[in-house]
Amino acid sequence: MRIGIQASYAGGFQETAAEIVDLEAAGLDLAMCAEVYTFDAVSQLGYLAAVTQRVELMSAILPIYSRTPALTAMTAAGLDFVSGGRFTLGLGASGPQVIEGWHGVPYDAPLQRTREVVEICRQVWRRDRLVHEGPKYTVPLPAEQGTGLGKPLKLINTPVRERIPVMLAALGPKNVELAAEIAEVWEPIWFMPERADDVWGDSLRAGKAKRDAELGDLQVICGVPVAIGEDVDHLHDAVRPQLALYVGGMGAKGKNFYNDLARRYGYEEAAETVQELYLGGKKDEAAAALPDDFVRKVSLIGPESYVAERVSAYAEAGVTTLALQPLDDSREGRLRTVETMRRLADA
Repeated sequence: MRIGIQASYAGGFQETAAEIVDLEAAGLDLAMCAEVYTFDAVSQLGYLAAVTQRVELMSAILPIYSRTPALTAMTAAGLDFVSGGRFTLGLGASGPQVIEGWHGVPYDAPLQRTREVVEICRQVWRRDRLVHEGPKYTVPLPAEQGTGLGKPLKLINTPVRERIPVMLAALGPKNVELAAEIAEVWEPIWFMPERADDVWGDSLRAGKAKRDAELGDLQVICGVPVAIGEDVDHLHDAVRPQLALYVGGMGAKGKNFYNDLARRYGYEEAAETVQELYLGGKKDEAAAALPDDFVRKVSLIGPESYVAERVSAYAEAGVTTLALQPLDDSREGRLRTVETMRRLADA
């Protein structure tokens, strides 16, 4: 079991980077940088590459729509180079509100686009001359669509690795199947060890049946809020606002993938209520309407003995990396949390 952490994108990145350096010394394995409609993740990952020595770095995630496939491949190769081979390319489809509302491009065919982006990236990293003809991407551009001067090129630089690991963030059945087929790493959200096989098992098995043996075993990384102690139960309430944002407000009705997931976990009525409240502007009421059972099962909050049992449950369910979201309100507290989780993961 490896231990990771999600870098904050709310500002003060230099302070966040300095803290990650301390966490690296405490046993942190992985640092992840998100990219939503924020500062880009790439500049922050490059910064982390310069100040860290051992910790692995991951984009979590770069939306597949925001860059051309070749630029995505170039960016990954560059980050892998400056980090000395410590980068994992985390990709995801994001959602129509961000892709169409921020990037101004159509949110179409996420499965096909993801497959083609990964294919093109791996072709670039091998330094093949880039020729790709797919339903969504044709490289070089056909003559009738441009000047006719485009020609197959290959990456000038030699990458550190010709196969940079790819992580796919995926929730829906077909997306998860694709991740299990073509990616080195899969990132779900709200992983519940007791229900994971019911929700994702068939998709994972179908994808693994088509998996190239060269990819190795599928690694699984999941984010989880963490607080360890005898008097931390109240911190479950600190988790509620973000859960309510995703279940209730991260997408329109019928287009909220996180709401769909809550329903698939068996919280259909609660998911409906939370969404109605959140979209109606009643965010506090939406947070309060989340079932206590749901909040507890997607968190690691409690005494050390309880957290240890839950870590074992995650491992037995196939999780290989826990991306921590420490709820401690101090740098020293977060350091203690990582040290404790390192010890529990090693056990």
